[in-house]
Amino acid sequence: MASRLVWASRAASYLRIQTTLRGFASVVKDFKYADSHEWVKVDGNSATVGITDHAQDHLGDVVYVELPEAGAAVKQGEGFGAVESFKATSDIYSPVSGKVTEVNEELSNSPGLVNSSPYGDGWIMKVEIRDSGELNKLLDAEKYTKFCEEEDAH
Repeated sequence: MASRLVWASRAASYLRIQTTLRGFASVVKDFKYADSHEWVKVDGNSATVGITDHAQDHLGDVVYVELPEAGAAVKQGEGFGAVESFKATSDIYSPVSGKVTEVNEELSNSPGLVNSSPYGDGWIMKVEIRDSGELNKLLDAEKYTKFCEEEDAH
């Protein structure tokens, strides 16, 4: 295992790819994170929401995603759906308040996208943000990384 990490680091260095070896999964620098392990990608007044790589890693293979209804109101910190894996079912909490403008219908047929592409094709919903000030209550990538490291240490 260690030799593979060394090889991967050398390959990444040769290709000029920045890598960070951590005890847990990846974090996207420009996203915001909730301590309940959801991420938010903000684009103006719109937010794309999903669960983090760290969360999907702990859940294992996702077999079902309960999606909210388009048009539904969501509130920061309140549940809007669930993710089910062979190991467990976990509620998903909205990191922002607003109106659901779109849900990822592809997850109905391919829930495993949450595992294979948590920050891309595995997104869960898009929300029209009601209060952009709520974003200040979320963690940046550095704070979320530290939060996960501390959580995994216990």
